Amino acid sequence: MATIQVKDGTEIYYKDWGKGQPIVFSHGWPLSADDWDGQMLFFEEKGYRVIAHDRRGHGRSSQTAEGHDMDHYADDLAALTEQLDLQNAIHVGHSTGGGEVVRYLARHGEKRVAKAAIISAVPPLMVKTAANPGGLPKEVFDGLQAQLAANRSQFYCEVASGPFYGYNRPGAKAVQATIWNWWRQGMMGGAKAHYDGIVAFSQTDFTEDLKKITVPVLVMHGDDDQIVPYADAGPLSAKLLRNSTLKIYKGFPHGMPTTEADTINADLLAFFKGAASASA
Repeated sequence: MATIQVKDGTEIYYKDWGKGQPIVFSHGWPLSADDWDGQMLFFEEKGYRVIAHDRRGHGRSSQTAEGHDMDHYADDLAALTEQLDLQNAIHVGHSTGGGEVVRYLARHGEKRVAKAAIISAVPPLMVKTAANPGGLPKEVFDGLQAQLAANRSQFYCEVASGPFYGYNRPGAKAVQATIWNWWRQGMMGGAKAHYDGIVAFSQTDFTEDLKKITVPVLVMHGDDDQIVPYADAGPLSAKLLRNSTLKIYKGFPHGMPTTEADTINADLLAFFKGAASASA
């Protein structure tokens, strides 16, 4: 397996296919690089070099007890880009991975980066606070941790078969293999990383990070996202970014890179080639 070792000794697994301008994919909680299979196959065929890593504690990376916070996630991503000496890269992050990309750009700078895209992403801030009244109450995330600790396997089945892909909506046709694949990826990772990761994705405030970013960023969000409600996420991130394109997708769920891959891939490709335009 291809891995790098970061400064605290953690082994980070990654896959690296093709040649051309690099696209680096950061996955959502509690998944792995495998969640990007549809995008990696598509963009490798389009002449890009595609790279995706398993976040620390996830997938095939080390199941560490420590470092499950956005600073470590960003530092691990920076270590990967430096060890592979990536230049003019495009960074794409889904959900928690969107937060990872935003923190990476703000914390490590943009000298290696051409553009970025954040999809169904957690910034600016998920939890409800006095300054973020549209957020979700902290009790929601405490409940997620409690369910994970009580029966992680059952919890992951319920997330994948329900709100993540919108399979709980009237008339929705659930794809059992997609549910199994989500569960498989989740159970490959470590319970400790996933438990701590709930705090990382829900309580990290990315407001100041977003303000620092100057490269073009495509912000994509479905208006039927039951995991990261779009009204307190995508549009607010787009306003804070200096150079953003916002695309809101009517009826699309949180897991739209999988369920709506044709649409998402086409819009990403148009943005990468410079043809994207703002829409609502």
